Amino acid sequence: MAAVKRFIAGAICPRCAAMDRIRAWEQNGIRYRDCVACDFFEQLPIESSDMPELETRVNRSRQEQQEDTIQTVKILDPRRR
Repeated sequence: MAAVKRFIAGAICPRCAAMDRIRAWEQNGIRYRDCVACDFFEQLPIESSDMPELETRVNRSRQEQQEDTIQTVKILDPRRR
């Protein structure tokens, strides 16, 4: 069975700089992409999910967010000396 090749919207070819000419597909655990405007071709192994997720504001626990130190700020009037 042939793999379904899909165009990547907004992708720019690294070789010829043509926009919307890159196709991508997966087959046998390998991710492929190519350009229909030039002879660019690339294959990449599909990475496993062994890498930890990057920490962001969204995926931090509430306890970690509350542990951030809170400091009060006193605003000074520059006209008063």
